Amino acid sequence: MEKNEVAVTKKEPNYRGVKAMPFVIGNETFEKLGTLGTSSNMLVYLSTVFNMSSISATNLINIFHGTCNFGTLIGAFLSDTYLGRYKTLGIASVSSFLGMLVLTLTAAVSVLHPPECGAEENSKCVGPTPWQLAFLFSAFGLLVVGASGIRPCNLAFGADQFNPNTDSGRKGINSFFNWYYFTFTFAMMISLTVIVYVQSNVNWAIGLGIPTFLMFLSCAFFFIGSRIYVKVLPEGSPMISMAQVLIVAYKKRELKLPEQPWSNLFNYFSPDSINSKLTYSDQLRFLNKASIITKDDEINKDGSAANPWGLCSIQHVEEMKCVIRVIPIWIAGIIYYVVLAQMNTYVVFQAIQSNRRLGSGKFEIPAASYSVFTMIGLTVWIPIYDRLIVPLLRRITRKDEGISLLQRIGIGMVLAIAIMLVSALVETHRRTLALTRPTLGRVPRKGAISSMSGSWLIPQLALAGISEAFTVIGQIEFFYKQFPENMRSFAGSFLFCGFAISSYLSSFLISVVHRTTKVGETENWLSEDLNKGRLDYFYYIVAGLEVVNLGYFLICSKYYKYKTTQNSTADVAMEELQPQKPVI
Repeated sequence: MEKNEVAVTKKEPNYRGVKAMPFVIGNETFEKLGTLGTSSNMLVYLSTVFNMSSISATNLINIFHGTCNFGTLIGAFLSDTYLGRYKTLGIASVSSFLGMLVLTLTAAVSVLHPPECGAEENSKCVGPTPWQLAFLFSAFGLLVVGASGIRPCNLAFGADQFNPNTDSGRKGINSFFNWYYFTFTFAMMISLTVIVYVQSNVNWAIGLGIPTFLMFLSCAFFFIGSRIYVKVLPEGSPMISMAQVLIVAYKKRELKLPEQPWSNLFNYFSPDSINSKLTYSDQLRFLNKASIITKDDEINKDGSAANPWGLCSIQHVEEMKCVIRVIPIWIAGIIYYVVLAQMNTYVVFQAIQSNRRLGSGKFEIPAASYSVFTMIGLTVWIPIYDRLIVPLLRRITRKDEGISLLQRIGIGMVLAIAIMLVSALVETHRRTLALTRPTLGRVPRKGAISSMSGSWLIPQLALAGISEAFTVIGQIEFFYKQFPENMRSFAGSFLFCGFAISSYLSSFLISVVHRTTKVGETENWLSEDLNKGRLDYFYYIVAGLEVVNLGYFLICSKYYKYKTTQNSTADVAMEELQPQKPVI
């Protein structure tokens, strides 16, 4: 066992906090630069180098991203149950590096990809052979393994380096969440500009080799800092204890709770647990029946239950409640992410049919590059919020976070409504100019280019970045703090599963609108030519959906009970004498 590993609570871990951050942030920055630099332009790579059709390439990328997001559940389970976050991150980082190395070889070695298509329109394009696809898929497989381990663990691992029981440690955690997302957006900006430019205009082998080298640096930064990390060891599967609570509560559903449950229910707390001891709560009272002691229940000499499938401690019951309470907030986040999905898709189509020239020159901003303004808005806002606004709010509210996490998430959801309203008004303006004023030419298979400047799209994109700074970062911190400590990797996977489900929900919503709406005789709201459709109406529908979602979120927030520990609350504490007397 290494010096800083946390196996029991008898020895306080040697928290290094800020001293560990150069290694943690360095690892995460280079990892994001590497993986985002590889994936952001992958659709073009598959279409141009592997000669795949648009549909095949799109489906493969969707499957790849969906598998990466849902794979975080497996990575989180292995981390929280068997490996711990340090080992999981180490294995996943090496896997990502190997996957990117294999992918780079598919571009650098000519026999590993199909021959280039001819320039003539009628020339044949030879598709990839089965073994070329097998080599490509092996790279994707290694990248999936890497993403499944890195995404749910890297944030929790960084926060593990701060002592949550001190004021400086808690402030360090709050600041870390902000700066973690700052590095993410910085990496995204570099990937969408520099790396994508090299891949598309210089050479694919060099363009993929650069992020591969950055991923190697990520691994190096991670392992160099190994000696000073706090490495929290897993306690075993937290899923089993949750299943035990549900089953035992069902078995004892006919029993009545005692009048003073906090002093009469089974209240064992393992001295080896990495979790904080939670206080008794009256919410979800039916689960408390799992802690009722009957004459058939046996208790070991150390105070633990002889049969955990027949008797559960209040600690396990409260941990189960923590997970159940988070789910309604998580669902609200899924609906919120639909707005972000539109900023990454239909805003690009708006840009394609807008005037993207800079001034009177001939240079045009690539339509896909407009999403950089979302990153710029977020990157500029985070330091302002973290260094200026939060300290001011701390003096007013006397809270470490400045405002509560749910308040922070709610502000972002209010901004989401404003984003869609602004987007709808801008689209109405763009379409009106395209139909009533001289246009700037036509886009093949699309339509006329409106004379509206693409700069009109910047406010909604910048607003989306600020909204992300409130809601997405707020949710990351919320999941980390509200889940039990032995489930924090699983908490990290919650966010990515929300992204995946939201993508499917957005696709479903688009399909429904496409099939059920009509403009004229042959077009619909989401026509291929935006000038013939009514994209603004679709934006209003999403805005309405976000209004309903905000109402749902406010109701959930009103009844939400934050996780409280015996070290952080002055509420009535439960008795700790063991064993307790059975109530029947």
